[in-house]
Amino acid sequence: MSTRPLAAAGRFVPLLRAGLIAGIVIAAVAYPVAAATGMGAKVTAHAMEHKTKILTTALPAETSYLYAPDGRTVLTMFYEEYRQYTKLADMSPNIQHAIVAAEDNRFYQHRGVDPKGVARAFVANARSSGVSQGASTLTMQYVRMALRDSAKTPQEVQEATQQTSLRKVREMRMALDLEKELSKEQILERYLNSAYFGHRAYGIYAASEIFFSKTPKDLTPVEAATLAGLVKSPSEYDPASSDQKDATGRRNYVLDRMTQLGYLSPNAVAQAKTEPIRLKLTHPPNDCASVPEKWNHWGFACDYLKNWWSAQPAFGDNPLERMDKLRRGGYRIVLSMDPKVQEAAEKQVGSKENTGSPFANGIVVSEPGTGRVKAMAVNRTYSLNLDDNPLSSNPEAGPKVKANYPNTVAPLLGGGDLPGYQAGSTFKMFPMLAALNAGMTLSTSFNAPYRYRSEVYNGWAPSNASGAMSGQQTMWSGFGKSVNTYFVWLEERVGADKAVRLAEQLGLRWRTDVDRDHASPAKAPKWGAFTLGVSDATPLEMANAYAAIAADGRYCEAIPVQAIYNRDGTPTTWKTVSGIEREVAKPRCRQVVSADAARAATDAARCPTGDTPAKGSCGGWSTADSVRGTVGRPVAGKTGTTDSTRSAWFVGYTPELAAASFISDPDNPFNAVGDGQSQIPIAAVAGTLREALKGKPTRQFTPPSDQIVG
Repeated sequence: MSTRPLAAAGRFVPLLRAGLIAGIVIAAVAYPVAAATGMGAKVTAHAMEHKTKILTTALPAETSYLYAPDGRTVLTMFYEEYRQYTKLADMSPNIQHAIVAAEDNRFYQHRGVDPKGVARAFVANARSSGVSQGASTLTMQYVRMALRDSAKTPQEVQEATQQTSLRKVREMRMALDLEKELSKEQILERYLNSAYFGHRAYGIYAASEIFFSKTPKDLTPVEAATLAGLVKSPSEYDPASSDQKDATGRRNYVLDRMTQLGYLSPNAVAQAKTEPIRLKLTHPPNDCASVPEKWNHWGFACDYLKNWWSAQPAFGDNPLERMDKLRRGGYRIVLSMDPKVQEAAEKQVGSKENTGSPFANGIVVSEPGTGRVKAMAVNRTYSLNLDDNPLSSNPEAGPKVKANYPNTVAPLLGGGDLPGYQAGSTFKMFPMLAALNAGMTLSTSFNAPYRYRSEVYNGWAPSNASGAMSGQQTMWSGFGKSVNTYFVWLEERVGADKAVRLAEQLGLRWRTDVDRDHASPAKAPKWGAFTLGVSDATPLEMANAYAAIAADGRYCEAIPVQAIYNRDGTPTTWKTVSGIEREVAKPRCRQVVSADAARAATDAARCPTGDTPAKGSCGGWSTADSVRGTVGRPVAGKTGTTDSTRSAWFVGYTPELAAASFISDPDNPFNAVGDGQSQIPIAAVAGTLREALKGKPTRQFTPPSDQIVG
């Protein structure tokens, strides 16, 4: 008897055993409890069912979009995985057919696990004495991707992706369960939105855009076959590489499979295989540095948006969670900036033409009654590239530290972790407002000397900027002329700590150790120099604080958005501490001082601008008397300079808008701006308000009551 058949049978025994094992595995995962024999692990039916239920509702990470105020113009995107979820109805049948042909040609016949595929894989692997072929269906692949995308810990990510038999058994069981919950079309839609195609393209929308600059609905059979071929190995079959040989071969393989499944005719495939792969590559923007050049200065607003977002409890328990939500949550974010106001602000600070100065000249415009930021501009280019920047003007910065100009991404206008700049006499608003809110009147009079020795502040003796400021002063004239000694005396009467606490209620934060120490409850009562603006502040804070006065004492938190939408198009909401659900983008306002106190402060604040108060006298002159003529409508505000004019400020407002402008060296606060440039912030605010309000009806300030006038 010949031994040949016996030898052949001997070689075939492992293959029969492999097929038997395949059948056993499939049977095992179909039972309520799936067991991985010999691996020391048991997976309960309850745990599997729980995970399967999660997968029926879980959605993959999706790109968030930042829009200009028109809600249509995309400024940039935020993503770790570039993806936009797309309904199956919005995908070409070509890509649906191609992915089935490439990855699972029995997709519509099996119920999540393909017995023939498992057996075939076992046979192939047994022959090769290794892993030469997989058995993952589209459903199983989706389970793996969904587990990875929904993982909340590194361990869960590892469990979802590690190459083990236990993982494969788990995928099989969950695939069987998932197909009882979702239709084939739903699974295919989720798969095509989860798969990775290379070049940071996650999902078919991103792949279509990145490789062919089109939507999934417009993919041709050739393009669809090219993309479907990438899923198996995005780097190996990358059509954007210099050699398209492997990509073309893989594409042609998919086209042949599409013919075998009846999706394409043999003639169509023969013609398609002769075509080269024609790409039209797109590079989607990511993060604020990718804001288009023509809108470069919106980069500073974008950066503020990120800083604001990272502080919002609505998006997570800590900054890392919140930024992860921004990059994965699929939000549609509409900035609050007003293009007309922004253009006016940029023009005034010369942001495009005057970037080569160590002195930063910036402006922020806020809307009274909402807190929405309407403009942010500074004479800098928003860019991460500091190669052409000179060295810092700060001698203590080190020999290789670059300056902040002409390029920077530093939050020079506020909203970040920089302390800001000493704001000088703009701080006189806080003790005056505190005094008015405490019941003092605008007519409160004091014979202010050139130098005033304060017994309350341990003998501290500040002086006025000039002898012309001496004499009998009221709040109108004291504020209009910026009389230091009057306001030190007034601060004594109301209490420096009351002024400090009021400034905090109006949004100011102390970011240096010195300021935090002076603002502490123990030391604030003796902080006499607070009224002279020795503390650092940002233009964002100052614009928003003065906006509250324009809004009759109603303070609204600064907010850079007018709308935020979830991926399903609904407004993004959150629950307040009291359990009230509200939209994240809605203004958050509270009454800080009485309306009458705010109106009285505004009446006094009309004096510095050359405007005429409703009830009192400004005393004959003021520190910024050109503003009223420039703006051409009722306007209030306050100038501010520091010792040796190291920085200069002006904060001005109308009933519609509040603007704060500064000029200072962010790198070196001891690099004095000089008196010659102290008028720059005044002109910036006045010009911005004029242009922003051009063509709008003139609104009047509401006069204070006779009672608070005194």
